[in-house]
Amino acid sequence: MGEFDLIKEFFTRPTQRAVLGVGDDCALLQPAPGMQLAISTDMLVSGQHFFADVDPFTLGHKALAVNLSDLAACGAKPLAFTLALALPESNATWLSAFSKGMFALADQHSCELIGGDTTRGPLTISITIFGEVPPGQALLRSGACAGDDIYVSGSLGDARLGLEALQGKISLSAHDLVQARQRLEQPTPRIALGLALRGIATSAIDVSDGLLGDLQHVLDSSKAGATLHTHLLQPLMIAANQPLAYILAGGDDYELVFTAPPHLREAVTRAAQSARTPVSRIGCIDASPQLRLLDAHGTLVSGTFASFDHFSSSIAS
Repeated sequence: MGEFDLIKEFFTRPTQRAVLGVGDDCALLQPAPGMQLAISTDMLVSGQHFFADVDPFTLGHKALAVNLSDLAACGAKPLAFTLALALPESNATWLSAFSKGMFALADQHSCELIGGDTTRGPLTISITIFGEVPPGQALLRSGACAGDDIYVSGSLGDARLGLEALQGKISLSAHDLVQARQRLEQPTPRIALGLALRGIATSAIDVSDGLLGDLQHVLDSSKAGATLHTHLLQPLMIAANQPLAYILAGGDDYELVFTAPPHLREAVTRAAQSARTPVSRIGCIDASPQLRLLDAHGTLVSGTFASFDHFSSSIAS
């Protein structure tokens, strides 16, 4: 199957909101009047970000989910995306499952594929996603203020737990393995929560490389520090005795970490309820530019918790 037949068979659909979609030299996208475009790009590489034999349906889901998660962290509503796909071969069975997984998630968020490119090469997936947000309402990394509460959505460390089990480094019960593997291969982008937090959260970021590493980006941008309470993090896991390092630096969680002032705690609760997404308060922003971990007794927690680094880590390691 040639390149254009492949695109027509698996990736061409009628446009719903885009002015012009797949099939021309450029797509045409028109945000709603008065809206700003939010744009993000993520790349997934076989062996670096996913196992070569991963189910293509779940891979299609995850490829789009990691991009939707960036929109969620910005408080942006999804509009459309482009797909650049390098394939070692044109395999119709694989492509059918991959596209179905991708479009199933796209349809959940009314986000349509409007263009891209395909070529032969090592399996690599690159998606650029477009969303819209009202001017001045985007959630940024730079707005955290001293005294703000720090929250996280959902649970943390599950994807790392699944990865370690699939690599044969740990053993899990059948039930925990199913849950952890689903969190690794089919993360849930927190779009509804990101939209609900507009006007409430002072900063936000999605947890892709690990809680500590990603929170540090917020602290650097906001010129602030933070105190996290590890006993508040321990309930955020699906398996008993899960190492603290998985929660702090596991990566691939695609949850939201955000800050909000204490007087808006009820508003945060309402936002979480409206988004049907659990959130937990895990610490606070400090004026002093350092990140501290305290246990239930207020004692400093020591240790090195290294987040994922694309140039020194891989899923195959």
